[in-house]
This record gives sequence, structure tokens and C-alpha cells, in this order.
Amino acid sequence: MDVKAGTLYVVATPIGNLEDMTFRAIAVLQQVDAIAAEDTRHTGKLLQHFQITTPQVSYHEHNRTSRLPDLLNRLQQGKAIAIVTDAGVPGISDPGYDLVKACVEEGIPVVPIPGASAVITALSAAGLPTDRFVFEGFLPAKGNERRDRLETLQTEPRTLVFYESPHRLRQTLDDMAATLGGDRSIVLARELTKLHEEFWRGTVEEAIAHYTTHEPQGEFTIVLTGAESNQPLLSEAALKAELQQLIHQGLSRSQASRQLAQQTSLSRREIYQLALSISDDTIS
Repeated sequence: MDVKAGTLYVVATPIGNLEDMTFRAIAVLQQVDAIAAEDTRHTGKLLQHFQITTPQVSYHEHNRTSRLPDLLNRLQQGKAIAIVTDAGVPGISDPGYDLVKACVEEGIPVVPIPGASAVITALSAAGLPTDRFVFEGFLPAKGNERRDRLETLQTEPRTLVFYESPHRLRQTLDDMAATLGGDRSIVLARELTKLHEEFWRGTVEEAIAHYTTHEPQGEFTIVLTGAESNQPLLSEAALKAELQQLIHQGLSRSQASRQLAQQTSLSRREIYQLALSISDDTIS
């Protein structure tokens, strides 16, 4: 194929196995005027493997603000540029989105060159429902923020997909059990397309037990079943009665709300607002 002047090409690269590189991706990277790479050293190895000599320019999380005007200027002058990430599709959990958005706003053509994606790769082999799913990317690193994000997903019926690093996996699994329930089916995919590719399947509680005795290694893609659609629908009076009973047993309003949210189709926040309306006199 022939690349077009003044066009941004969003080029997917392998997530592990170099044989997943497409012929079209190679042709584009050979012909563009420059390659905007998340890590030029990492991408340099890929380019060397496929004997591609196109010059690179770094474009990553820490320099995107200063680099963006230069890339837009080159494109407006008629240069063809490809953007790549360290692995997979640019713009998925990386700063590629900012460049694509800026090009769209400036009327610069954007052409996708599809290829490997950890999200789709893990989902396709997980064995969990794939007709509808939600990609949440990386959860917040801080515990409170991570639990808050998970709580917003308590009633989400679609299959959930996350990315997670090995050093935060155990904390994330603990938070999933506390907010979403330990009996949900989960698949943890690691080292996708690589020599030691692994799919671990079980429940969240079983995953906690497994990774308590096994050190997490490699980047993980987590696939988790959504909320059951047959959860009971309780009236406001019934919810208040349940909350009163839990609080009378010694739970705080927050703890009672979290526990009840796991048993209903409502979020913890909704139930907590209801808990705040219960006077202390009724539960003393």
C-alpha cells in the first residue's frame, strides 16, 4: 500500500509474538516519514527485526504536551506519521488518544492499521460471555480510589475487562472480592502470545488463594463476569429494614451499605444515601 501525505496512521504492533505483526503494518512503517513511539528503544528492536529504517520521535505520557504541537505541525506540512505503542493498539490505555483527538479536531486524516490487542485476545479465549463487555483499563493505584471505581461496577451486567500489573494484582483481587463478591468467575491472562502464555480460571476467592502462594509475574489482563441480572429488587422500606438490622449487628452505615449492595441491583452509593436517612433512634 502507499501511504498518503499529511496523514496519521495508528499502527497496532505485537503484544508479544513478533509473528503477529501484519504485512500492512510493516508497509506503513516503512513508508511514513516518521514514527511516533512510546519507547523508541523498545520500538527500535521491532523496527530492526523487520529491517525498517524510518526515523523515530518519542511520544509518551511525560512529553505528550510538548511533543503534540510538533507532530501536528509536521502533519499539516504534509508529512505522514505513524504512531505506535510498546505493544498492541495505540490509544488504548496510553497517550495515543490525545494525538488522535487533536488530529480529528484539526481535520487531519487518521487511518487505523489494526492488529493485536490484549483486551480482545484475552476475551476471545477466556470462556466468559463476549456478546457484551466493558473495558476498564488500569484501575487506580490508590486503594480507596480503586475500591470506589469497583463499587461503581457492582451492578454492571456486562463482562468486565481490566489491565493490572503484577505488584498490584493481589490488592486488586482483594478489592474485587470486597466490592463485587468473591464468588464471581474470573480469568487472569498473562504473557499473552508469548512462550509462557497462561490463562488461570476460577472464582475471585480462588484467585486470591492461588496468588497468595504463587508470585504474580508478567502483565495481567483480567476478565470478570458481570453482575447477575436476577438479583432481588427490594422496596425502600425493605432496604431500610435490612440496613437497620445490619447496623444493629454492629456494622457501620458504610459497611452495611457495601454488604447489601452485593445482594441487590443497587450501587453502594445509592444504598448509603438511604442509610444516611435512617435516624440513630431507630437502630439503637
